[in-house]
Amino acid sequence: MIAGLDHVQLAAPPGCEPEARRYFGDVLGLEEVPKPEGVAASGGAWFRCGAQQLHVGVAEAFVPAVKAHPGFAVDGGERLTALAARLGAAGSEVEWDERIPDVARFFAHDPWGNRLEFRAV
Repeated sequence: MIAGLDHVQLAAPPGCEPEARRYFGDVLGLEEVPKPEGVAASGGAWFRCGAQQLHVGVAEAFVPAVKAHPGFAVDGGERLTALAARLGAAGSEVEWDERIPDVARFFAHDPWGNRLEFRAV
């Protein structure tokens, strides 16, 4: 039986590691975790995201996910607004979405064009 969600993987082009560390580590504040020895040579970077992980994996024939996306839970509306400002200052366009009543959320894209959702919880 499925116990929960372990990780989400986003694809990125070869050579993505420095930008992954800047965006997911420095801008979003996620802690990088070491990749296990057996998969370290495949490139990319892994980050802790609460009890789960976010894996940025290298795809030789990379195409960004423009509809499919991970949804990140942000602790409260004030922190969500602050995160939107931080992303904007880092060069990410932020699109607020009010289609779900009483849910504060926005969409942004990672450095390679993958769609990301951020919502207050």
